[in-house]
Amino acid sequence: MRRAQPPLRVAGSAAIAALVAGLLIAVILLAMDRPPICACGTIKFWHGAVNSSENSQHLADWYSFSHVIHGFLFYAAAHFLLRGRARHWALPIAVAVEGFWEILENSPIILNRYREATIALGYAGDSIVNSLADIGWMAFGFWLASRLPAWATIALAIAFELFTLAMIRDNLTLNVLMLVWPVDAIRTWQGG
Repeated sequence: MRRAQPPLRVAGSAAIAALVAGLLIAVILLAMDRPPICACGTIKFWHGAVNSSENSQHLADWYSFSHVIHGFLFYAAAHFLLRGRARHWALPIAVAVEGFWEILENSPIILNRYREATIALGYAGDSIVNSLADIGWMAFGFWLASRLPAWATIALAIAFELFTLAMIRDNLTLNVLMLVWPVDAIRTWQGG
């Protein structure tokens, strides 16, 4: 019988590596001509209007809940897949994967896919501030998962999914489904 792995903990050098990875991602996004902040000229902590040109432009929005869940999932994957010293680098690896998604999400191929397959018809991508905040929300989810029992993390993920489903008719599950395999009935319901 295999012994249970201890919880992942982030050491100082791994935290520094995660910050360096975040800065590298910001540089790449800047090179991709992503806007540093919202075109409105402000940085808000919360922007709750989904069908707005300011969606995905500020520090937090309805999709921040999905990024926290990303952190839960990355923590679980690292907890089960990484062994020995590799566990020390779980957070920088998670930041790199989330950062890769932020880069891909703001590339023409995914932006066009969102516009074609989802209700995000006018979606223009994220500001760099929002992308970095998304990475921060993921890191928060990773940290939270390292402190909570597994059942609480799972319950919180389900609560986030149900809450955002009720509030905006969207969540991580539907976002992935509609990006990969669009369903007309769901798109119609989301357009409400």
